[in-house]
Amino acid sequence: MRPSVTIAAVRAAVLADQWALTRHARERMGRRRIGDEQLVHALAAGEVIEDYPTDPRGPSALVLGRAPDGTPLHAVCAFDPSGTLLVITAYVPESPHWLDERTRGAGQSP
Repeated sequence: MRPSVTIAAVRAAVLADQWALTRHARERMGRRRIGDEQLVHALAAGEVIEDYPTDPRGPSALVLGRAPDGTPLHAVCAFDPSGTLLVITAYVPESPHWLDERTRGAGQSP
């Protein structure tokens, strides 16, 4: 059974270095110039702002954190069956998809 995607579980996985990036996350982070250090910092001090318990790929959540320079980052996270935290994607929340780091733009669904 996969662990719930709580901020405590995310933090514990990051601090124990039990996390990995999906190919999609690695590609998107590269295009968006988000480094691993920025992501780790954001996850370690972040918060779950959306929960997706019925995601067809398994329970996941949207984590909001901040890079060391204060830039808000979003990361969609899940746990694989072994308990490793998987970062599915990561990005800076921007218009038109996001009005601010916590509020989706009009017509944007999770």
